[in-house]
Amino acid sequence: MWKKYRTTVEILQAVLLSGLPFLSINGHSAFRFDIGELKLYFFGTAIWIREFYLILAVTLFFLLLITFVTSIFGRIWCGWLCPQTVLLDLSDIIAKRFGRKGRDTAQKLLLLPFSALVSLTLIWYFVPPAEMLGQLFVSPTITAFFIVLWISVYLELAFLGRKFCTSVCPYSMLQNVLFDKDTVVIEYDVSRDDTCMKCDECVKVCPVGIDIKKGLNTSCIACAECIDICRTISGKRGMPPFPDYRGNILRPKSFWMGGATIAAAIILFLLIWFRPPLDFLVTRDSESLPAGLNRYSYTIYNNSQKSYTLQLSSPDQVILIGERKLLLEPYSAVHGKILVKSARKLDKVTISLSGENISINRDSGFL
Repeated sequence: MWKKYRTTVEILQAVLLSGLPFLSINGHSAFRFDIGELKLYFFGTAIWIREFYLILAVTLFFLLLITFVTSIFGRIWCGWLCPQTVLLDLSDIIAKRFGRKGRDTAQKLLLLPFSALVSLTLIWYFVPPAEMLGQLFVSPTITAFFIVLWISVYLELAFLGRKFCTSVCPYSMLQNVLFDKDTVVIEYDVSRDDTCMKCDECVKVCPVGIDIKKGLNTSCIACAECIDICRTISGKRGMPPFPDYRGNILRPKSFWMGGATIAAAIILFLLIWFRPPLDFLVTRDSESLPAGLNRYSYTIYNNSQKSYTLQLSSPDQVILIGERKLLLEPYSAVHGKILVKSARKLDKVTISLSGENISINRDSGFL
């Protein structure tokens, strides 16, 4: 029973993660980090790397979400959603068609194209798919990343496989700290041990090779393979399976941890929603220039999906020398320099940025 549901969830997860880079919102990737411009496209908005408070809010939300899911539902991620589990399970389902003798060889061969797809997908989260596929085997950098990722993922899946879950995975180790007595786990019903046939079919089908009859094991990935195989055998005797999911989902911890996660999501949404549409930064360059002449560097960040036509000016009695009319595309940044000339002595100068419903003033020192 659980196998059917788990396979459906795994297929949906594979489609979601592979298809997400192709999803476009407001003309940009729904979720992608642009290395060149150091910004994260995040479901309709762009978060610049300099906006540390937003990066911190995103990180806090995901940490709370992971902690909540793990504390309440246990290793549901490991057995149902982890990309490694998904790839190994889907390749194994296909490999079974080649018989018991050719199963291992078939799975290793199937993992070659699967690993290539994983490598492509990982790069798509940094380079748009169309651009990446056009540069594949043309750009040395993209080609090198693709090949290295392909080989690394394949070797890990084909030769380390499930051992990664029980020995190397840091998330697996973290779970030992987050679990409590009410966390959902797969547990053997010791009270019915006398009626168990001890067929050990649950051990044979376990992907990590544990014996659930010996009690809780930190290596268990909660995949429910043991429950399904036991149900097919014990069901013939009119008995429920001996191992089963056990835990208490609806408890005080679920509500306060879930509330904290929802609160973090709301705060993140509000921080992004109430961001100013433009950020304007101005700094004076330290180079030596004739008296009464200063050079300033400026950067304008567009945090919205709108294009802006902007004008640089100053309310002071100064002359601005340089490009003063600017066009700012959605989710883009403009960097430039401008000279400010003053016939009188000033301690500071104000540089203004104006446009459609935009008026920002920035003060900077003047020598």
